[in-house]
Amino acid sequence: MKFRIERDAFADAVAWTARSLPARPTAPVLGGMLHEVDGSTLTLSGFDYEVSAQAEVEVHAAAGGRALVSGRLLTDITRMLPPHPVDVSVEGPRVTIACGSTRFTLPTMPVEDYPTLPSMPRTAGVVDAAQFAQAVQQVAVAAGRDDTLPMLTGVRLEIEGEQLRLAATDRYRLAVRELLWKPEQADMSVQVLIPARTIADAAKTLGGGSDVTLALSNGGAGEGMMGFAGPGRRTTTRLLDAEFPRYRSLFPSEWTSTADLSVGPFVEAVKRVALVADRGMPVRLDLADGGLTLTAGGDDEGRAEEQLEVAYTGEPLTIGFNPGYLLDGLGAVHSTTARISFTSAGKPAVLTGLDDGVADYRYLLMPVRLPG
Repeated sequence: MKFRIERDAFADAVAWTARSLPARPTAPVLGGMLHEVDGSTLTLSGFDYEVSAQAEVEVHAAAGGRALVSGRLLTDITRMLPPHPVDVSVEGPRVTIACGSTRFTLPTMPVEDYPTLPSMPRTAGVVDAAQFAQAVQQVAVAAGRDDTLPMLTGVRLEIEGEQLRLAATDRYRLAVRELLWKPEQADMSVQVLIPARTIADAAKTLGGGSDVTLALSNGGAGEGMMGFAGPGRRTTTRLLDAEFPRYRSLFPSEWTSTADLSVGPFVEAVKRVALVADRGMPVRLDLADGGLTLTAGGDDEGRAEEQLEVAYTGEPLTIGFNPGYLLDGLGAVHSTTARISFTSAGKPAVLTGLDDGVADYRYLLMPVRLPG
């Protein structure tokens, strides 16, 4: 195997493929990145039996072949190479990487021990890449991180014809986003649970293209698999075999009060007030006609207070929120003006954006009991 490639193209393809490599591989070869040159195309592959990633890039090839090298080390090397074309060649049990006056020689791993990557599942449809990336980012922020509760570590993807719905929750907040897409079958109806980290990485890195292709196998159930593909990139992941909580009934059908506010000033105010809130302590919101008072802390650890003008309708209300969870929702709403809707101080509030007038994103936040 011998080829020449532009430095930036090589570094980007290596970095993208390395996202699928395990931090602590159960076998040495799973920490490797497979290089395959066929014609003028270099395919880079990574696989840990759960997630696979492949990147294709054009090269000037003098000889085809396959080689397996340490993916983490290769990522570090390509990120630091000087701005010159890169020459890669296999010489016996070693790979040589030459770039300008820089030269690296790396040992290869046995290619025959590397597992076969799964095939891309059957195409389910395509979705606008930028919209999909935004939607996943908005929802994944609410996914849980406790691996002992796998049903909370995923993003639920629901397909109903031309509508996609994404949802995630960690029991303390719930994020839901809806968007349109182009399904292969007009009457398609599927519900799957995808590892949040995998779908977030895929959506973010494929968001630069025009469309993302979604692919599903086995009807999206049990040992099913999902794939995401864009220009020169594709990744697959096993679906989570867990039951996602029934979340739709959590959204109230009516509200007793609402507060419309400017997101930027509100975010800055919450950050300032939260400086004196010990870990796990809430930020208190006192809402009344025409105003909002934010407070946190107490006499022992310090106290902060700030007042903001908001468009509030309803009876005066006092409610507390985890400041980190509140800021996560405000950062995900992607709107300069937001509305927080309330039913009572002891029940969840719902955050939505107001700029586009479309309620396609909802962030439900559980209140925190205030001291005293």
